Amino acid sequence: MRWFLGLICGALLGACAPAAGQAQPLAAGQAEAVFAGGCFWCVESDFEHLEGVIEAESGYTGGARRDPSYRDHEGHVEAVRVIYDPARISYGALLNHFWRHHDPLDGGGQFCDRGSSYAPAIFVSQAQRAEAERSKAETERILGRTVATPVRDVTRFWRAEDYHQDYYRRNAAPYRFYRLRCGRDQRIEEIWRGR
Repeated sequence: MRWFLGLICGALLGACAPAAGQAQPLAAGQAEAVFAGGCFWCVESDFEHLEGVIEAESGYTGGARRDPSYRDHEGHVEAVRVIYDPARISYGALLNHFWRHHDPLDGGGQFCDRGSSYAPAIFVSQAQRAEAERSKAETERILGRTVATPVRDVTRFWRAEDYHQDYYRRNAAPYRFYRLRCGRDQRIEEIWRGR
């Protein structure tokens, strides 16, 4: 009988979590923003620590392939969908945070992760475009260089497999080792030092 109750409880809990490929629906009063900044584990971690961010989901976007997976997401980039409360944090604050948590000068990947799957981008709705473009121009002014991170139209966001969600929290030691060895924080410090 216990195994049966466990099976029922597990099925009910599993039914509440969005499946791979299915993005979590927005509740009333929530908004979303989509950012690609290399490894989605790192981008997710960087955003989930912000006050006003409700959830950050790792996934894939920007390509034409349906139902992409970690093993097969050609044409897509690893990205993070940030679900936030606009009464507590603004889209502009999210943009500012994003610029300072990836390498905006490198369009060929990010840090130790190279190739188009790791290319940075800001995916915007029509309502977000002007603010994202202004933010990019301001970043170029601050850095005194052309930014390689494009502002692109938002496309369907495909949620990554469950084992990628909250990876930084569930696999803290391997995540920290990866982040250190990849040089992410060192490069960000180098770019933004004194700015």
